Amino acid sequence: MTDRALTVTGAGVAGVVWIGLLTVLLWGAPADHMGAALLLGLHSAFPPYPFTIQNVMWLVFFLGFGELVARHRAGGEEGAQLARGLLPEDDTAMLGQVDLRPVYEGIRKSDPDGEYWLQRLLSSVILQFQSNGSTDQVNAVFNSLVDLFQHEIELRYNLLRYLVWLIPTLGFIGTVVGIALALGEAGAMFAGAAAGEAAPPELMQNLTRELGVAFYTTLLALLQSAVLMATMHVVQGREEGALNRVGQYCLRNLVNRLYEPR
Repeated sequence: MTDRALTVTGAGVAGVVWIGLLTVLLWGAPADHMGAALLLGLHSAFPPYPFTIQNVMWLVFFLGFGELVARHRAGGEEGAQLARGLLPEDDTAMLGQVDLRPVYEGIRKSDPDGEYWLQRLLSSVILQFQSNGSTDQVNAVFNSLVDLFQHEIELRYNLLRYLVWLIPTLGFIGTVVGIALALGEAGAMFAGAAAGEAAPPELMQNLTRELGVAFYTTLLALLQSAVLMATMHVVQGREEGALNRVGQYCLRNLVNRLYEPR
């Protein structure tokens, strides 16, 4: 199992533990307790606890947070490759085709599986220069690869964007379910009133409880989505910043120092 899969799985387990902790703390709370209704939907009639909309949202939230942790670690690992000294950083050094052979071997040994942007970028640029010695084509390859890596970052966040969208959707589903159940209770109250019967107190309690489910699921979903969205922008900015530093490093220490043989 990959590190990313382990991280996301651990986040799912943390979500289950969080739900269990909230259940222990709020179990036995009255039906009108705001914390129990907002965080767990503890007294929801449908779906019954523990299969409430809130619990599903908590699981999705923790899975999204696990994905963010994995992306944060990946961005840190990409940036850490710059400290490996894969290129000569002497400002006066110029690199020809002969000079690049040992450099290329060192790059390949540092990342034999081609996992990191820095090694992939340097290897491609060096191979292009070794094949024809043209700095113009090297610049074209460099720009194309940076654009491809930027697109790769965008693709990595597709699942997170879906989870950020899914949480408010689940909240709206809870709202629809709660309003539908509340309308059922209201219909029973009106039917009793039309028959000249006093509405039992339980009907009014059920009505307010289901309305609480309707609004609390949306409120919790919006809060969770806001937290995930803000964190996602910070983490994505970290990855994009790492790619920017990788591009600058390659441009400064390799592309701008290549010279074509006369």
